[in-house]
Amino acid sequence: MREGTALLQGIAVCGRCGRKLRTHYTGRTASAGYHCAGKDITNGRGVYCLTIGALQVDEAVERAVLAALAPIGVEAAIAAAERLEADHDGALAQWRLTVERASYETQRAERRYRAVDPDNRLVARGLEAEWEKALRELDRAKAELAHREALRPKTLSANERCRLLALGTDLSTVWRAPTTLPRDKKELLRTVLEEVIITVHKEQHRAHLTLRWRGSALTEIDFDLPRRRAAVRTDEDTIALLRRLATHYPDAVIAGILNRQERRTAYGHRFTANLVSGLRRQWNIARYERPANPPDGELMNVTQIANTLGVAASTIHRWLNDGIIAGEQITPGAPWRIRLTDDLRARVAEEVPQGYLTRYQTMRLLGVSRQTILQRVKRGEIQAVHVKQGRKKGLRLKVIRTQTDLFNQTS
Repeated sequence: MREGTALLQGIAVCGRCGRKLRTHYTGRTASAGYHCAGKDITNGRGVYCLTIGALQVDEAVERAVLAALAPIGVEAAIAAAERLEADHDGALAQWRLTVERASYETQRAERRYRAVDPDNRLVARGLEAEWEKALRELDRAKAELAHREALRPKTLSANERCRLLALGTDLSTVWRAPTTLPRDKKELLRTVLEEVIITVHKEQHRAHLTLRWRGSALTEIDFDLPRRRAAVRTDEDTIALLRRLATHYPDAVIAGILNRQERRTAYGHRFTANLVSGLRRQWNIARYERPANPPDGELMNVTQIANTLGVAASTIHRWLNDGIIAGEQITPGAPWRIRLTDDLRARVAEEVPQGYLTRYQTMRLLGVSRQTILQRVKRGEIQAVHVKQGRKKGLRLKVIRTQTDLFNQTS
């Protein structure tokens, strides 16, 4: 268990999606808070479905727990625990009867099987199958009984009952004592609480807590959330785009791209090279550095590549979608950029080369699916060539044998 001040760590649950809430600490004072790892897409970016400070939540849970652990509450909890034990013992008795019944049926099936004439094979096989079924049912009943016995609540001793009853009068003083560490408080909360379900209503600035106690009792708590002014900052989508663009373009070019997309700064201004530079420094984004040795091949868009290779633009788009060729797309909706290399030129041929098969023939040869064929093309295990002319035009494939065929070895 960690030593942080968030008391509901590990037992806080999102009231919207049911995920376990994560703990975070922010600011110079390391203020604790809870957030849900689940994200919704809002305006094209991921947003946590729940985030809330821990101070008000923990205080509300503290008040409810201390009130419940008053002497009367402790006595009621002990009585409920004893009633739960009695109910559990009753259920265990039923499962023990189920095991006895399954054991009797197994013995009965065994006697019937051993009493049959071995020469009557058809009847013997049927009785043997019934015996095996009875054995499986017996094993299943025993396993379920063992599982339920392991879940049986621990019985309180007389000494433990007295100590618990005395705890109610001293608990508030002990809880607020400076010597009581957050770790101790967490252990106590986990002793009495199964989970705390947190639901945040942002529009009403309210939060709702559902405390599920050990023994399945529920407590509902509502409280108001503080209204705070939102910080003025550039939206996260623009920052993410800036991070991608900075690896390809200088600040002035980035400013032009952001302005063409009608993006604005946190204060509604158009971007300039100086504003982009300041934003990069604020978010620790490295500036663009022109490579000393530029990559081989001219950078072209889809139409230029298609015209150069003599194929349709739809073919290039299909290759990009299937991962047969590599391309760069800085932001969704931006044009693809593809390098015209010798390897890309070699992927187009006038006629079918020797040893190349259709996609269907390759699937039959290897006994795999179409998606597996494309994955192997990406890994270089299958060579792909696009034939431009004739009745056999289209994609042709050749399997690259990297291992010796065990059935065709030559001595």
